[in-house]
Amino acid sequence: MLDLPYNLCDQLSKMIPIEGVKPVSLQKALETEPQFKERYDNEEDVRELIDLAQKLEDLTRNVGMHAGGVLIAPGKLTDFCPLYIAEGSDSAVSQFDKDDVEKAGLVKFDFLGLRTLTILDWGMRYVAQLSPGGQAPFALETLSLNDRGSYELLKACNTTAVFQLESRGMKDLIRRLQPDCFEDVVALVALFRPGPLESGMVDDFINRKHGKAKVDYMHPSLEATLKPTYGVIVYQEQVMQIAQIMGGYSLGSADLLRRAMGKKNADEMGKHRDIFVSGAVAQGVESKQATYIFDLMEKFAGYGFNKSHSAAYALVAYHTAYLKAHYPAAFMAATLSADMDDTDKVKTFYEDALFNKLEVLPPDINLSGYRFAPVNARQIRYGLGAIKGTGEAAINAIVAAREKDGAFEDLFELCRRVDKRSVNRRALESLIRAGAFDSLNDHRATLLASVGMALELADQAAADINQVSLFGDLDTHPDTQPTLADVPRWDEKEKLLQEKVALGFYYSGHPFDAYASELAGLAKLRLKDLAPSPQPVLLVGIISALRTQMTRRGKMAFVQLDDGSAAVEIPVFNEVFERHREWLKEDRLLLVEGKVSKDDYSGGLRVLVDKLFDLGSARTRYAKALKLAMNGQSSAVKLLDLLKAYRSGEGGCPVRISYHNGEAACEIALGEAWRVDLHDSLLAGLSAWLAQANVRVEY
Repeated sequence: MLDLPYNLCDQLSKMIPIEGVKPVSLQKALETEPQFKERYDNEEDVRELIDLAQKLEDLTRNVGMHAGGVLIAPGKLTDFCPLYIAEGSDSAVSQFDKDDVEKAGLVKFDFLGLRTLTILDWGMRYVAQLSPGGQAPFALETLSLNDRGSYELLKACNTTAVFQLESRGMKDLIRRLQPDCFEDVVALVALFRPGPLESGMVDDFINRKHGKAKVDYMHPSLEATLKPTYGVIVYQEQVMQIAQIMGGYSLGSADLLRRAMGKKNADEMGKHRDIFVSGAVAQGVESKQATYIFDLMEKFAGYGFNKSHSAAYALVAYHTAYLKAHYPAAFMAATLSADMDDTDKVKTFYEDALFNKLEVLPPDINLSGYRFAPVNARQIRYGLGAIKGTGEAAINAIVAAREKDGAFEDLFELCRRVDKRSVNRRALESLIRAGAFDSLNDHRATLLASVGMALELADQAAADINQVSLFGDLDTHPDTQPTLADVPRWDEKEKLLQEKVALGFYYSGHPFDAYASELAGLAKLRLKDLAPSPQPVLLVGIISALRTQMTRRGKMAFVQLDDGSAAVEIPVFNEVFERHREWLKEDRLLLVEGKVSKDDYSGGLRVLVDKLFDLGSARTRYAKALKLAMNGQSSAVKLLDLLKAYRSGEGGCPVRISYHNGEAACEIALGEAWRVDLHDSLLAGLSAWLAQANVRVEY
């Protein structure tokens, strides 16, 4: 409605602090976040947006509806519950919630829709495309459940994008369990819940599997039931089977026992204990042993999971693991395509593809489709639909024009050929920022500056064609080619920042690379090598994401620090945050001095911040000398001319010159009066003159 750029709205939303699990009110954000208030006061578009949003804030947006819930009644639904029909819809929805529906006596089914099933479908289509004859060499329905490669992938915890098995906690459980059969995968799904994890039964299960604890089936008659889970009662079905085998229960009575145990109904449990024990005694089991077994059932029934549910999930998990192990390009292309609208997930899956030695080729206006697609067994082509600000209609229009009349030659020709009702200026600018036009012209700055002109010329050409059709064969097309705008090229940093706007992350490089050589001697630890340490360490990276949160102690920030090797989230508490908030902005370099320890809650690492530095303050604090390499062709007069604007006397950094000519070499230390402030502009000027390799800050 307001036609505001995505990037503007994204920046503003990230400025709103989080309190608990939800953002604070817009009014509170204006009162507590100076940057947010500054933009509100100084930018008319921002003020209009916030004023409108405040009028809509906290209003009921829509009626909630279960995506796959179905009710069954013995007669007309209106005899049992009130119904609601949304305007423009013909689907009736119960106005009772799920609990009231059950109390009214209606049968409720929840049909689960899984995106993973779409991923498997797309993955199999891609496998077929890459296979000889266009046919997949296997079918998921008949796939063996004993594939060694799939279990090796699981045991290596290479489970990012593997259904149900991709969280950090689950990976830790997989590492400990080392699943090597399908029953283990079923158990993983059932065990990874708070109850089993906190009760100790997970440790018992793992120790028994690896022979560190004795497997006890409690009674010979229960071995067949408990053998797949090493004697541990994991599933609700096992409770029912034990009740049938040992207690003489019917299947229906066993289900009533399961329900009573799950709800911890003491009165019901007392009745069932007597029934179970007497039934077991009738089959020759000692009363004491039967009571012991019932007590164990009661203990674990509260944690028991439905095995049929777990097995279904485990099968989908196994299928995704199989595709990732044997057809990684097809699988990851499908996975990336399924989450194109979520740039955080795209980044995660993109990095996982690189980890698995796949190459993700850049978006290309002449080669990419809407979705990610495998090129071969090891390469994936970036999908144009994953670029922010494009949209499916725009990409489909571009692909349709390309398929009709061939590849595009330049920006102007593309604008003439595509349907401009679908492909607008915003979409073209996003494609340029993402590098989709690089195969035609890699000067992204000039392309971006020329979009408006290209669209105007395309409209003019369309008007000329209409004139010709009306007045006859009239030559209205000039022979001269339109000229792109004459603007400077983006430097590497600007190129990467523009890529991040379009893709949500740095694709063709990393901004930290520009600082890596200078800071290698200062922050010796790369983030991928981060480990607990009793001594303070110095970490450095680019702030790739930032969120703030209100606490009882005031505002704090969660800074995602990224050095290209890994990313780590670092909490910055109120005192440090308020002292250095001007440094805490996305895409800026930040140095963190602090202690690293293991986080027992998450299983990851925790960084306790002592001090923060931006690049300038880090140079002031840690730099020992500015070292310059010069030869006989270099001018001392020019050197002094470059240095004099940055002289700072006693508080500055010493300058040392390694000088050599054809006959000799020496090192010269300039006097105290020639100490300098290490501003970026000084280093840039020296590097432009002497070459970057000859300018080095020594730490």
